[in-house]
This record gives sequence, structure tokens and C-alpha cells, in this order.
Amino acid sequence: MSRLSGTGPIVIDGATAGDVLRQLEKRQPQLRGWILDETGRLREHVAIFVNSQRVTLGRPVSGNDELFVIQAISGGAPDPGETAEILVGTKKGLIVLRGVRGLPMEVTTRAFAGQTVDYACHDHRSGTYFANVTHGQFGPHLYYTDDPEGEWHEAEGLAFPSDSETSVERIWLVEPGADEGTVWAGVAPAALFQSRDGGRSWELNRGLWDHPTREQWEGGLGGLALHSICPWPDDPTKLAVGISAAGVWLTEDGGTTWSRGVEGLVPRYLPEEARQETLMHCVHKMLRAPQQPTTLYMQFHGGVYRSDDAGATWSDIGTDTGLPADFGFPLAIDPADPDRAFVIPLVADVDRVTPNGKLRVYETRDRGVSWQALTEGLPQQNTYLNVLRQAFCQDGQNPLGLYFGAKSGEVFGSVDDGASWFTVIDHLPTIVSVQCGR
Repeated sequence: MSRLSGTGPIVIDGATAGDVLRQLEKRQPQLRGWILDETGRLREHVAIFVNSQRVTLGRPVSGNDELFVIQAISGGAPDPGETAEILVGTKKGLIVLRGVRGLPMEVTTRAFAGQTVDYACHDHRSGTYFANVTHGQFGPHLYYTDDPEGEWHEAEGLAFPSDSETSVERIWLVEPGADEGTVWAGVAPAALFQSRDGGRSWELNRGLWDHPTREQWEGGLGGLALHSICPWPDDPTKLAVGISAAGVWLTEDGGTTWSRGVEGLVPRYLPEEARQETLMHCVHKMLRAPQQPTTLYMQFHGGVYRSDDAGATWSDIGTDTGLPADFGFPLAIDPADPDRAFVIPLVADVDRVTPNGKLRVYETRDRGVSWQALTEGLPQQNTYLNVLRQAFCQDGQNPLGLYFGAKSGEVFGSVDDGASWFTVIDHLPTIVSVQCGR
């Protein structure tokens, strides 16, 4: 059903909000151009709602839904609640994008020009921004600031002790901890650092660094990397980390002692007789569901998995569940729904492009029992892109916003739970990470 503000109800069939509006134009030609512009897009100062929720054209509708078309409260500066900020780490610096949520965005600043920004994020608790920067000649450095358009400061102590005879090769990510002031960082070679002053200074977690199995750890194609850190909400003693290619490591005492959680993971890249005793479990990405912290999702090197016991054991949710391939790196979850996750499959380790030349995000709403392709607005022909592990994120809003960037320089976004997608920006340098800002 579609209802124009100021008119009575009009009954129209359609699969999506966009379908309904196009049918409405055919039925009432005098409305052509008033709601949708000549390209078929919703006009800038028009808003549509399905029942009580503001949506975009790709939002699926059913026979019991009511669609409202109203004049948007816009003009002049956008409402702060409708603005978005995306932090894009590239091979040629940090690109900060800002604009109206759901529309293409503009570059507001570029920092660390010419350097690789492996990861950039915003700690919503303190307002601090972080940027992990790898200089071609001078190695990795971690910077922080309260304003990405202002001055950046270098953090202290993110280095191995002199007795280790090892140097940090790359800083993979920064992750806010469960208690105020705590921030975690994962680096290569695989190690965990902790800050207790909001990221200004750091110290090595010796429990994981000195683990007796460390000499047997082996790296993947990207090196021996600790790239996933999963705090337990409201409990700073519990933490899970993912390492390529040394598996999942768990602590329940704040990092003093660690145990492995790999039961159920199948390293198909090894001979079958070597899989039982190996330490070489190549985790690509791991995330915890904050509303149900015993639930973890993982993209593996060949396999998608879910754990229901905080990472101790894992179940295969990538085989015969609707995915075109179970290899990949990116992973996102709905922070409000532990049953819901998203992946962007790639063909295989030897062909790291989107399957069948189609760019598709796959969503599960039933914990991986089944997966559905989300494609509206994404190119579906001759599209062979690669999306890296840190280049997919969600904004935590309702409807959920999702953003990802391809190595070829495009950033894509959705603000209606993935039902429809748009190009946020293109022609950027090689994209390494995409994270939502303030």
C-alpha cells in the first residue's frame, strides 16, 4: 500500500519500495518526476517510510505494509543524526569521507599522504581516532588524534622488548577493550599489545608472546598476523584473538594464560593426515556478537564457521548453505542480532576475485543455516573485485548501515540492512580498510 501525504490510501503491488513508487507513477502520471528523478532515484528532499521506519528504494515490502511519501526535513545543513563518516585506509594515505547517510560522500581530508594506512578507526568512548601507518622506509607507526583534520600524535611503546630481537612489521588493527581506557592492538609477527590510557602508551602481552608453542607458529600469505581481537562486553578478563595462521586463542584471566580454540576447524589446504595435530589454522577474520558474546563468527581460509561456546569449538556454516564459495576475508555482523552476519565470498585462494564476475554480499539471518545474496545496486556483470579483511564494516544504526571497499578503489554502502547498495565514492587508491567513524 502506498499513501501520499495528504491523500487517502492507494493499494499497489510491488516487491520493493522502489517497485511500488514506479507503479504509482504509471497509475498516476501527474506524479512522474515529483518523487523519483529522471534517473529513477529518490529525490534529495523526499523521504519514504515503510510503516514507521525510514527506508530506501530497495527495501522489500509485503502486502500488509504501508508506504508513506513525505517531504524530507532537509535544506541547509543536514541533521547531525543523518550524517555519516567513513575512514578509508589506502595504500596512499587515510581518506576521511563525510556526507549525508545514504548518499555519495566527499573527501573531507587526506592524512599520511603516500603512506600505507593499514587500518583506521574511531573509539566512540573517548572520541579518539587511530591510524596504523606503515611507511615504506621507516616501518609501522601508530598515531592518534581527536580530529582527523588536525594534528596527529604518535603513540609510545608499541614495540617489542629489546631482549626479543624482533621488530614490529605491521600493525593490523586497534580494538577498544571492555573496560574504560583499555585499547588492544594486534600486530605482525603475531602479538597482542594493550594500552590502559586510551591508546597513548602500550605494553606487550607476555602471556601470548611467551606461549610455549610460539616457535611452531607459521604465517599465511600475509605473514604471521594477529588481525582479529574480540573483547567480551563488560568482562575485561575474557578475550579471543584470531591469528593467521596459528588459529584462535582464548583467555579468561585478562591475558595471563591462553588456550587454543580450533576444534571443528578443517584446514583443507593441508593433507588430511596432517590436519589433526597441526597448529596451522589460518583464520581470516573473527567477530563476536555483542548481544550474545558466546557467539562468534569466522571467515576461515576455506570455510565459514560459527562458535556457540565462546570460541572453544566451531561449526561449519559455509558448506551447502547457499554460498557460491566459502573462501574470503571480509566479515560483518549485526551488533543487535546475534543470528545475523554478512560475508563477501571470493572464488578461492588461487583466484581472489568475486565469483562469476558478480559483486554480491551474502547475509544470514539464521546463524548460517542459509545465506542469501544482496545485490541490488551492485554490479553483476564482468566484476572481478577483491575485498580485504579489514575493508568491511557496519555502523550499528537501525536500519543497519554497511560499507565495504574494493582494492580497485570503490567504496560501496547500504543504509537499509543491505537491501540496496550505492557507490559511496570511487577512484580512490588501493583500499586496505574501511571503518565507520563518529
